[in-house]
Amino acid sequence: MNTSKFKRFTKTLFSVPVVREILAIALVIIFLFPFYIVLINTSKLNIDITDTPLRLPETLAKLIENLRAIFTDRRMEYFSSLFNSAIITTLSLMLIGVSSAMAAWVLVRTKSKLSTFLFFFFIAGLVIPFQVVMLPLVTWLEDLRAFTGIPWKDTHHAVIISYMGFGAPLSVFLFHGFIKSIPMDIEEAAIIDGCSRPQVFFKIVLPILKPIFMTLLVLNGLWIWNDFLLPLLVIGRGGDTQTLPLAVANLAGAYVQQWDLMLTALVLSAIPIIILFLFAQKHIIKGMTSGAIK
Repeated sequence: MNTSKFKRFTKTLFSVPVVREILAIALVIIFLFPFYIVLINTSKLNIDITDTPLRLPETLAKLIENLRAIFTDRRMEYFSSLFNSAIITTLSLMLIGVSSAMAAWVLVRTKSKLSTFLFFFFIAGLVIPFQVVMLPLVTWLEDLRAFTGIPWKDTHHAVIISYMGFGAPLSVFLFHGFIKSIPMDIEEAAIIDGCSRPQVFFKIVLPILKPIFMTLLVLNGLWIWNDFLLPLLVIGRGGDTQTLPLAVANLAGAYVQQWDLMLTALVLSAIPIIILFLFAQKHIIKGMTSGAIK
């Protein structure tokens, strides 16, 4: 079968509704299978997890025991770690969203070579791996502490500022494309009515950016909430400011792995971000596609 016949056959095959539904169901099963494995193993003993990971649990008594152990385990400090993750994620998302939207708005409305250079400067940040700046980041935080006398390592604000820098390139890029689709006449009418530049942004432009703002809220939220490496470098494990991923990692010993507690902790740490995703999922596709249509 040559290429043209194969393409026609594939197009005809996937045009059948039943085939599309079967394919969709198969993809759902493939993607949900790891979650299924995690959920059923939260109610098992360690030996049962390693020997028969696919078998359903007999009772839920072990799950209740695991929950009680996680809430009282001093290695994890679940509620304290949950609070730290919530504070870092919330403040980082708000600061990344507002600052990136303001920067993108200025870059779009300012027609100059400098604005074009700055836009591509932001975009260049997308191709720089985090591993390249790991050591300079830690060194810079230590030098900043020596220069200002303010503690930066092991603090919330150090992680939040770092997330602002690493989250700005993608956010500015998406905001930039979305703002291009906003007619300039709306802003000019607001200026004629007496609005200042800050009022135009916060009262006119920012509400229009809601779809792409929600999209970035989910994308950056998933990244920040689940991130392990940056908090490990800046905060470290076992401190009062550790996040949930660091707390879950504390349950992994050098010789013994408490899989039952680790899987239960993973489920508990994933619930808040899943709720965020379900709440904002209708805005994701709308926000991603709106910026491409001018």
